[in-house]
Amino acid sequence: MKLIPKDKAPSLTVPRMGGGNWSLANQRPETFLLLIFYRGHHCPICKTYLEKLNDLLGDASKQGITVFVASGDTEERARKSWDEWKIDDIDLGYGMTVAQMDEWGLYISSAIAEEEPSVFGEPGLFLIKPDHTIYYGAYNSMPMGRPNINEVIEFVKFIRKEDYPARGEKSIETKLEGSLAISN
Repeated sequence: MKLIPKDKAPSLTVPRMGGGNWSLANQRPETFLLLIFYRGHHCPICKTYLEKLNDLLGDASKQGITVFVASGDTEERARKSWDEWKIDDIDLGYGMTVAQMDEWGLYISSAIAEEEPSVFGEPGLFLIKPDHTIYYGAYNSMPMGRPNINEVIEFVKFIRKEDYPARGEKSIETKLEGSLAISN
């Protein structure tokens, strides 16, 4: 089930690299929390994507964006990403359960190669408002085609300037009911 803009985000608490737990409930971003779910250490596209994100953290911060990245990787696999990838400044979580992935509406895949975990979440990107409602969500069923991080940051500039509202908050059933009520 995909998440709907303007609805409350599901809860999320995961272990974080460097110790302790990260919890959505404790987050108070100035403008948005940029929450990114990545496939895991086995994914070279994730490596490139997160390294680009790491380079743009300063730009994100200037727009009041707090960034957190998480996956279902074990602590050992997350540590490998932390040590081998150029993502030193990213706040990185690990150990997401399949139930958490499902609650966030992520596509879930089974391993097709030896280096992949038996089950893992596919990419997702969310902008979460300070009141913990969903502003924007993007799902991927494969590693490619993710939102361009620079474009997301630029869009936040526009959102702030124009006070642009969240869109896509209604399901097709609700839209059809509304249009039937209007036409009657």
